Amino acid sequence: MSSAPPSSAAVAVAAPACHVHKFGGSSVADAARYRAVPPLIDDGASARLVVVSAMQGVTDALVELAAAARAGRALEPALSSLSQRHLDAAAELDPGGRHRVAQALRRELAALHAQLDRLVVGRWPEEQAQRIAAALPGLGEVLSSYLMHAALGGDAAGWQRLDAREVLVVHPGEMGVAVDWDASRARLRDWRARHPGERIVVTGYVARDADGEATTLGRNGSDYSAAIFAHLFDADALTIWTDVDGVLSADPRLVPDAVCLPSMSYAEACELAYFGAKVLHPQTLAPVQQRGIPLRIRNARNPQAPGTLISTTPSADGAPVKGLSLVHDLAVLELIGNGMVGVPGTAERLFGALRGAGVSVTMISQGSSEHSICCVVRADQAQRGREAIVAAFADAMADGQAQEVSVTPDVCVLAAVGDGMVGTPGVAARLLGGLAQARVNVRAIAQGAGERNISVAIGARDATRALRAAHSAFWLSPQCVSVGLIGPGKVGRALLAQLAAAQPRFEHDSRLELRLRAIADSRRMQLSAKAMPPQDAVATLESGEALDLERFAAHVRAEHLPHALIVDCSGSDAVAAYYPQWLAAGIHVVTPNKQAGAGPLARYEAIRAATRNGGGKFRYEATVGAGLPVIQTLRSLLDTGDELTEVEGILSGTLAWLFNRYDGSAAFSELVREAHRLGYTEPDPRDDLSGTDVARKLVILAREAGRPLSLEQVDVESLVPDALRTVSKDEFMARLDELDAPLKQRFDAARAAGLGLRYLARLDRDGRASVGVVSPPPGHASMHGALTDNLIQFRTRRYADNPLVVQGPGAGPDVTAAGVFGDILSIAQTLGARA
Repeated sequence: MSSAPPSSAAVAVAAPACHVHKFGGSSVADAARYRAVPPLIDDGASARLVVVSAMQGVTDALVELAAAARAGRALEPALSSLSQRHLDAAAELDPGGRHRVAQALRRELAALHAQLDRLVVGRWPEEQAQRIAAALPGLGEVLSSYLMHAALGGDAAGWQRLDAREVLVVHPGEMGVAVDWDASRARLRDWRARHPGERIVVTGYVARDADGEATTLGRNGSDYSAAIFAHLFDADALTIWTDVDGVLSADPRLVPDAVCLPSMSYAEACELAYFGAKVLHPQTLAPVQQRGIPLRIRNARNPQAPGTLISTTPSADGAPVKGLSLVHDLAVLELIGNGMVGVPGTAERLFGALRGAGVSVTMISQGSSEHSICCVVRADQAQRGREAIVAAFADAMADGQAQEVSVTPDVCVLAAVGDGMVGTPGVAARLLGGLAQARVNVRAIAQGAGERNISVAIGARDATRALRAAHSAFWLSPQCVSVGLIGPGKVGRALLAQLAAAQPRFEHDSRLELRLRAIADSRRMQLSAKAMPPQDAVATLESGEALDLERFAAHVRAEHLPHALIVDCSGSDAVAAYYPQWLAAGIHVVTPNKQAGAGPLARYEAIRAATRNGGGKFRYEATVGAGLPVIQTLRSLLDTGDELTEVEGILSGTLAWLFNRYDGSAAFSELVREAHRLGYTEPDPRDDLSGTDVARKLVILAREAGRPLSLEQVDVESLVPDALRTVSKDEFMARLDELDAPLKQRFDAARAAGLGLRYLARLDRDGRASVGVVSPPPGHASMHGALTDNLIQFRTRRYADNPLVVQGPGAGPDVTAAGVFGDILSIAQTLGARA
């Protein structure tokens, strides 16, 4: 009973309900909750049973007292504290002594003291002393039953008290304590003949064995008692009251988004209970399942909540998986042997050895090749199990038929449970896919033919991330992505504003949570364990620490969150150098930073290799055309079997604006100054006028098409005269007029030929790449652009005569941020978020 939840009570009702109450906290708090019991059980039933458990911590205290007595240690002040706690509760419940609760408690406590005295070594035979020590923890329920009896009004209100040791007869079995139903029914008939009332308080957890010795029912014994007495009284319903709203889809301490399940079948409840759901124990379900008695789990502190109904009828909510559970502190035992293939009895021999060693097996997995067989066992039994298997297969190992018995420690088992899995294709794929997306390695997998459970053995360090990933994969909670943003400049700030506006809609409609947990600029970073409000994130950098990109990435890649994503809006080559490392670690990367796609070819290939080898996903749509679907369009053409022959277009919103406006009526330098005032150019306009940025975009498109182009191979025409390339920005702005004469001369020549001027990027069918001023004919698509429009023409095998054109605004923080946001959502959808 020491591992049972906080103190509890149970109610079984002949017609039409049974209730189980669980209490915790101090004696005063317990007493207050006892007073809250009557309205909870006021269900109109003509007969009621209330099965009680001990106050919180009492069972553990009794176990410790028994150990102290056997060791000859002092029993005070522990015994005094235990006694006073119950007497204080009695004073709260029965201040006038009308129910004589205090007198009854003192009698029981005196008997406890006498039993403890008998446990002193040498006063009783060892076997008898062990029996006394084993039975003592049940006294907590006996004491609690007097308190509950008084809280319900006692004899005056028609309540009787049944000490389960007068009725319940049990015996040990291989599966735990088992009920002797015939003997228990006979004893109950005798007791009922003497006590014909319809309102009964019953002590949980306690019973007697076939020899008449007091004993207990073991772990979660009070819940088991409630189910036993519901069975014995042929109750119509059983309600277990706890401190949670019902059975949850996962452990809420690990998955905050766990949901309360409105209903489930006995089979689902058994599976979840076996795999660690703390609210129930599999043994509790057996008595009610035998008679088909519906069992409801409810919250005594929130009685308005309907709780979870467990019955013979599966729910019809359509969800294949109801819940997920984790079993911790396990290890994998594996027997490997070439000589085992096709040999009958190998499994029997292995599991017989484990049974003989007292090793409990949680999960079994064997490949169809029969080359190995593995099982998952408790970690503290793993070495004992290995030794037993080695001994059992000593002859086979000596003959070389079996090669190894290995132990893999630090293992957990994750179980997905649900009646809806039966006959539903793709459930295992969804589970394993969700784990794969979260970078969780599965060491073994098992599924019974009943299809209600899929269990996987995973590393303990991956347990929380795996649980959350699986929970999201089955849409039981929002898909959670840990996000870090680098570069809160114009684009970064626009992205944060868009994220803040969209978050409520995503969480409600798409079951997607983009949890911003880190932000950094070129010098500082702020790391947060909780989600940062996007609208406040930039301000937190004022109190941030020095930038450390290693720590930044490690924080974003939190072990307890299933997915990690870094958004790089910095434009930094140093940041882009980390992409291969981040992607290989499973961190997804989204960026408008062109340094990765157009940087050193070796780094670009390393990025591609990391994504191909199962790493994170890399999205960079905003590197070309801002929010336009340029890369997406090219990728679609290539993926469907088309072949790129030529690319031509306007790849700079700044240069598009300048040449769309340049008609000879105003000097080119005046247009540059105006564009600078309007914020269309970079702070130093030479960054736009040099053509390097356009060349980078052309390199990105070429590499996307499979051509290993480098920036150095692009023929770039700069609009900045040689004499102005190294001067200060202020001097450059003062000498802008030096740009005018060469461009005016080219403009006049083009106009005389009936042509115009545009700054175009070109990649021809022979792989030659160039960027510069050209004179397209009047019908050329670039001659019909507007403002800052980017325009990209793809000429392919399919679009040979009439090229495919992508055109639209290709500059500005808002549209660029929208392109980045689109990539984020694209990754989220591949992780399982609903579109």
